[in-house]
Amino acid sequence: MKAFVFPGQGAQFVGMGKDLYDNSPLAKELFEKANEILGYRITDIMFNGTDEDLRQTKVTQPAVFLHSVISALCMGENFQPEMTAGHSLGEFSALVAAGALSFEDGLKLVYARAMAMQKACEMQPSTMAAIIALPDEKVEEICAQVSAEGETCVAANFNCPGQIVISGSIEGINKACELMKAAGAKRALPLKVGGAFHSPLMNPAKIELEAAINATEFHTPKCPIYQNVDAKPHTDPTEIKTNLVAQLTASVRWTHTVQNMITDGATEFTECGPGAVLQGLIKKIDKSANAHGIA
Repeated sequence: MKAFVFPGQGAQFVGMGKDLYDNSPLAKELFEKANEILGYRITDIMFNGTDEDLRQTKVTQPAVFLHSVISALCMGENFQPEMTAGHSLGEFSALVAAGALSFEDGLKLVYARAMAMQKACEMQPSTMAAIIALPDEKVEEICAQVSAEGETCVAANFNCPGQIVISGSIEGINKACELMKAAGAKRALPLKVGGAFHSPLMNPAKIELEAAINATEFHTPKCPIYQNVDAKPHTDPTEIKTNLVAQLTASVRWTHTVQNMITDGATEFTECGPGAVLQGLIKKIDKSANAHGIA
């Protein structure tokens, strides 16, 4: 079975999507439609901006979404997903690709999410860190220990065995990194991000996003979407909406998602969008997995 997967924030690069824009009339039409919806020329930043411009959450999220979705739609008849999934932000791309959301509504929700998250980041200084080579259980145990002492610290992204991203207050993450190293982590590396994504500190953004999601029409997708919050396949629009709201403060269970997709028959994973991060993670989750980008 063919599975299509979509990356999240962090996969962006200057120049992303320019080849598509220059060589595909469909891509050009969709990019221009996006410029119109957003009210500014995001293509100028994507194609010719600076890394700093592109790193702003309000720019990064719609940029990665656009590159991912347009890449998939420009595959034509080669795009025949039998299951989809996306990492964090990528879940919105997966929903559009599977027909649960229109291109326009997907972009509007991604932009609403980005703006709400940026506001939440500005309300309280917060951060994330990558923990390398420590068992999931140990990472969760240390996060719970730090949280019990009054700081916010949670396991945010279960990316692959031995690679977990933690999220929380700056003090909480600094303390957790020290404890992770003492417990045997090969690395505990603070990340250059705007805030504590997939943690309780995103609750203010969750309220805004929930209102936007509830005001948007969702359709029954043409194939199952494996969602981040429970790593399970979903086709019911009501369930999909509920999970999408919960995703903002819940962990991204990517390891379990890929394992479940393989158990359910995935034989080929195609990553649509910038970079090749998910291909690498999939191969770390299952060495025998056939994972590649768009040819």
